[in-house]
Formats: sequence, structure tokens, C-alpha cells
Amino acid sequence: MELYGKTDIGLIRNTNQDAFRFGSFEDGAIWMVVCDGMGGANGGDVASDIAVKSVSCELVSAYCAGMDTAALQGLLAATIGKANAAIFAASQENKTLRGMGTTIVAAVVVNGSYYIAYAGDSRAYLVRQGISRQLTTDHSMVQEMVDNGDLTEQEAKFHPHKNIITRVLGVNPDIKVDYREACLESGDILLLCTDGLTNYVDEEIMGSECDGKTLEEYCNALIESAKNGGGGDNITVVAMRF
Repeated sequence: MELYGKTDIGLIRNTNQDAFRFGSFEDGAIWMVVCDGMGGANGGDVASDIAVKSVSCELVSAYCAGMDTAALQGLLAATIGKANAAIFAASQENKTLRGMGTTIVAAVVVNGSYYIAYAGDSRAYLVRQGISRQLTTDHSMVQEMVDNGDLTEQEAKFHPHKNIITRVLGVNPDIKVDYREACLESGDILLLCTDGLTNYVDEEIMGSECDGKTLEEYCNALIESAKNGGGGDNITVVAMRF
């Protein structure tokens, strides 16, 4: 399995509040985590940094070879729960950090299957034979409107409140995460990213850009596409090719 990740400040923002990490376990399984901090001057970068450091440390220390599906889901839930608690505690200890938070999407890939846990609007995609498919569902006000039939998917792309998040790490003492899991096929790419990519790059491009490229070239191409599309936010991508 190949792994690569990159973050870019974009063309508008003065700071980069995204964060990511990835690595492998002793049995060859891999882990990936991407976060998009929020809170402006009140510590969005602090929240995302706490989250990726906490998650990576917990995953590495608690993962065991041979874990079944339930155990892996429990591992991801417990790991993200600890990150949430760490961010919330930091915000309570320092009043200048009150209200900080971060999205999260984390994945473990083992024995040809992916296990994803997430909260917020950072996403996971599966790219198979040049076609990209979104695996996660945004925790956002606009997504709720789509689910209720009040907006179409196309209308949601341009809605003025599309960035209002309904679930985020660090704002409350507890966090609920959603899961996705499925099998991978040879050549598949699992892509984790922040909305700095998805707000400026269509799914069709996310799929077609991988053709004939290494993972590094693919990630660089996605970031350049987001910047060419406006680059109004920080852009982070982490990709794994099975």
C-alpha cells in the first residue's frame, strides 16, 4: 500500500488550520487522519493539532493485530473521543481558546478493508478506475436540508450557509462519530480531505486526476486544481493506494 499526504494554505487564508498524520502498524495495516480546525483567532489550528496528535498516539498504542470489525470501530470511537476530551479541556483551561473545534475523518485500512470514523464535513472518497465516490456524509446544516428534501445536491453546492457544521470535536464534552466500512479492490485509492478541496474541485476531477500518476503527483494535482478553482480555504489531502 502506498501513502502520501500534503497540506497547503491556499490563496486567501493567512494561516493553515488544517492538520494531518498517517502511518503504518507493525502488521502492515495503515492509519490516516485529517482535521480542519475552526475558531479563527480562537485556536482552530490548536484544535486540529491536538486532534491529530492525540488520535495518532492513541491508534499506535491501542491497535492490535487481528482486531475484528467491532474492535476496530470501538478503537476509532475511543480514540476520537479522547481527542475530543483533550480539545474541550484545553478550551476550558484557556479562555482565549473557548469555542475552538475541529472536524475529523480518520481511517484504518487492514486486510483489504477500510474502516472510517468521522465528524464534521471533512470527507473520505473512494477512487476506483478513475471514478470518485464520496463515502462520508457531511454533518452540516445544508446536508440536513438536502436530507429533508429542502435542497437539491446542486443547490447545496452554492448555498451561503454550506459551511455551518452541526458536529465538531472539542465544542462539547462528548462527541458522536459516524462509520463507514467496506472492502477495497486492487488499484483503489482511499482519499481523505478537507473542504478546501471539495468546495473547489468536482468529484469527476477527483477521479480523473489519478490517471497515470503517482500518489504524490495525484495529491499535488488535486491541490493545484483547488487553487485554480479559487483556493479560498486551506487544502489538505491524504491518499492511500491499495
